[in-house]
Amino acid sequence: MTRFLIISLLLIVCNSCALKTTEGLRAVEVTNAEVANPYFSNTDIDYVYKAKIEIYGKYVGGILIIKKVEEDSHRVVLTTEFGNKIFDFLYKGDSFTKNFVLEDLDKKIIVNTLQRDFKLLISERSKVEEQFATKGQQIYKSKSNNRFNFYFFDEKSVILKRIIQTSKRKEKVEIVFTSKRNDLAQKIRINHSNIKLKIDLNYFNKN
Repeated sequence: MTRFLIISLLLIVCNSCALKTTEGLRAVEVTNAEVANPYFSNTDIDYVYKAKIEIYGKYVGGILIIKKVEEDSHRVVLTTEFGNKIFDFLYKGDSFTKNFVLEDLDKKIIVNTLQRDFKLLISERSKVEEQFATKGQQIYKSKSNNRFNFYFFDEKSVILKRIIQTSKRKEKVEIVFTSKRNDLAQKIRINHSNIKLKIDLNYFNKN
């Protein structure tokens, strides 16, 4: 009886710790050493989006500009529609520079969260640790410090549809892309599962 209870408890614990992200996925042989996010990889393009950010009950709207300035560098700037800066970040390799943050948002927890979100959004290449498959999708798992990133690609179009970042036991952040092309996302939504932060981006077509 005692042995049965121990086994039952272990099963309950294991099930509660399982990631929803990997439910229904089939592990397959790793065919790609790296996984690539192509959406912000062209130095000739200014990626401009209308942005809506809801953070801890506050709303911020404006124009988000993402620019690949060098091979391993991106600049991420949010301004009001009148051109006043809300924040200005520079990513160079693994380093991060906070050029400017509006005083109301310049809180450590907010800046650190935005830093991680946009780092996840713009990171171009990651080493593949595991590969999975499910109907119509190929999924690649990579490691990022103490977290894991899962990249979901449509099997036919090879378009990146989602990135989910997790700890060992819980989902942390999900980025959902709406795209007809594999090099430009028309819409992007960033959702957090553990904090009140949501970011919606709509591509601003100047033509």
